[in-house]
Amino acid sequence: MLAENDLWLLSLYRASEIHGSLFFGRLARVLRPGGIQIDLTKHFADEAQHAWYWTKCIEELGAEPLKLGESYQDQYVSVTGIPANLMEVLAITQVFEQRVVNQYALHMRTRALQPAVAKTLERIMEDERWHLQWVRDALTSLEPEYGREEIQATVRRFRDADREVYERSMQEHAERLAALLPAHS
Repeated sequence: MLAENDLWLLSLYRASEIHGSLFFGRLARVLRPGGIQIDLTKHFADEAQHAWYWTKCIEELGAEPLKLGESYQDQYVSVTGIPANLMEVLAITQVFEQRVVNQYALHMRTRALQPAVAKTLERIMEDERWHLQWVRDALTSLEPEYGREEIQATVRRFRDADREVYERSMQEHAERLAALLPAHS
């Protein structure tokens, strides 16, 4: 059986994966054919699969996913605005995927981690590492068009926004997260 805070956090992960899948699916549909479109299509499929993994994990632990309002990604838009081009989409994706990897790694270190949650985290982390790599490679491929410095500045801008969103989320949900996660930085 899942404690209320555990269920909330796993449902948050699930909602985030659904949000990413829907966004990347819409984007993959409109991108011109090529390597980025192909990788983005796999990424969208992975995100949908991750949402399914979280759904099954929650079910295996005797619960049903909670319906949550705003996703973590929605908070990005309130801080950064809507990305203006593909490079900005990839830059914010790079930053967000790194946050996901860090959050999942942090969660893996929690005390009394349930085996179903550990298995789900491990399974998803394999894909997340690939997500970081393909997006990094795609950003590099866009350097002739945007310039290395512009891409790096954009990643820095989104990293600053991510820090703001993460800190605000940690404060807003500190009570829920305190029981689950060790001290964070």
